[in-house]
Amino acid sequence: MIRTHYSTQVTSEMNGTSVTICGWAHEIRDLGGITFLVVRDREGLVQVTLFKKTIDKNVLEVVRNLSRESVVAVTGTVKKEAKAPNGYELVPTQVTVLGKADSPLPMDTTGKVDADLDTRLDARFMDMRRPRTQAIFRIRHLMLKSIREFLDQDGFIEITTPKVVATATEGGTALFPITYFEREAFLNQSPQLFKQLMMSGGLDRVFEIGPIFRAEEHDTRKHLNEATSIDIEASYLDNEDVMVILENLVKHVYSTVAEKGTKYLEMLGVVITVPKTPFRRITYDEAITIARDNGEKIEWGDDLSTESEHSIGKTIGEHYFITDWPTKIKPFYAMPYEDKPEICRAFDMMHPRMELSSGAQREHSYELLKQRISDKGLNPDGFEFYLKAFRYGMPPHSGWGVGAERLLMTMLGIENIREVVLFPRDRKRLSP
Repeated sequence: MIRTHYSTQVTSEMNGTSVTICGWAHEIRDLGGITFLVVRDREGLVQVTLFKKTIDKNVLEVVRNLSRESVVAVTGTVKKEAKAPNGYELVPTQVTVLGKADSPLPMDTTGKVDADLDTRLDARFMDMRRPRTQAIFRIRHLMLKSIREFLDQDGFIEITTPKVVATATEGGTALFPITYFEREAFLNQSPQLFKQLMMSGGLDRVFEIGPIFRAEEHDTRKHLNEATSIDIEASYLDNEDVMVILENLVKHVYSTVAEKGTKYLEMLGVVITVPKTPFRRITYDEAITIARDNGEKIEWGDDLSTESEHSIGKTIGEHYFITDWPTKIKPFYAMPYEDKPEICRAFDMMHPRMELSSGAQREHSYELLKQRISDKGLNPDGFEFYLKAFRYGMPPHSGWGVGAERLLMTMLGIENIREVVLFPRDRKRLSP
C-alpha cells in the first residue's frame, strides 16, 4: 500500500475522492450496526466509518479483529462529515494490516490513561505516538530550523567539530573517558576550543548545533549528561555584540514558534509570550545583592546556586543577562578587564527559572591565555594544539553556547528536561 495523503491533506471538499491513508489503529468502536476505526498518522486523526449493511464483510472482519496500535493502510472514499475530525470521514474499500500490535500495550496512547515519566521513557517508541509528545518534538524541529535560518542570515557558517578529544575543553573532572586505540580520550564537553580555532582559520562567524557530554552526577529536572548545545563564535565582536545576537535569536525563536507552531502549542495548552528586547542586564555584583536581599547566603566569588537563580529570576521576572563575573569562577578563555582583572567579560543569559546560556569575549593574546591556563592549575602543554593558533594571528573574538533543551523547556513551560529529549541520558538512564 502506498500512502496518497496524510490526514490533514484530505479535506471535505474532496468528497467522493478515493484516497489511501496509513497509520496506527488509535481506537476501534464496534456499535453493532456501525463500526468506527480511528486511524492516527503523524499529522492527526482520520475517522473510518464502516456501515454493517453496506460494507464488504471481509473489510469489516479485518477491522473488528484489529488490535489497537496495529499499523494499517486504509483505502476509501472521502465523505463530508462535519462531526468527524477535519470535517470528513473515510468509507473504506480496503483495510490492510501492515504491522500487528501485541496486547497489552506498554502504555496508553490516547491520553485517557496517564503514565509516569519513567514508564514513558522506557517505552519511548510508544510515548512518541501520543500527540502531546509529538507536539514537543515538532516544536523542537521548528526551533532548531529557525536558529539555523537566523544565524545563516546573519553571516554565520555552520561547522561540525570533534566529539572525541584528547584534552578537556575547560579542565576539571566532568569528563567521560573512553579508550581510543592505545590512548585515553574523552567525550567533548563543548566545541569551545575548536570553534575558536576557526577564528584563526578565517571563517569569522561560525555556529554549531551538536551534542555535548558532561560527566556530572546531577540528578535534577534541568540537568542531562548528554545535551544539545547551540554555539557561536564571531571575530571582531566583543561580549556586548554577541549578547545582542543572542537576545535577538531568542526573540526570533519565540516569534517563529508562536507563528508557525500554533497547532502544536494548542496540543500542549501553551500560549507563548515573545520576549521584548533588549534583555535587562545586571552585573554579578547586582545579582548577588538581589539574592542576599531575598535571604540567600552568598559570598562574592561564589557561583550562583539553584536557589539563588530562582530568587533572582523571581525578582527580574523575564529573560535577563548577568554580566561582569569574577574571573576565578569562569573558564580560562574568558577575557579579564585590563583595568580590573578580577572581573572578566563573561555573561550568562538567564530565564527566570534557570541559566540558559554562558558566553564571553575570549582572551586572544597567546601569552595571556597561556598564563590563564596555568592560573587555573592546568598544564599548557596539554593545550598545545589550541594555543598554537594564537601564535600566528588570532583576531579578537567572542561567543556563547545555549542549551537547546533548556531553551525549549522554558519556552514551553515544561518541568522536566527529559521530556524534550528523545532518549535522555542522565545519571541513571543509559537505555533505551
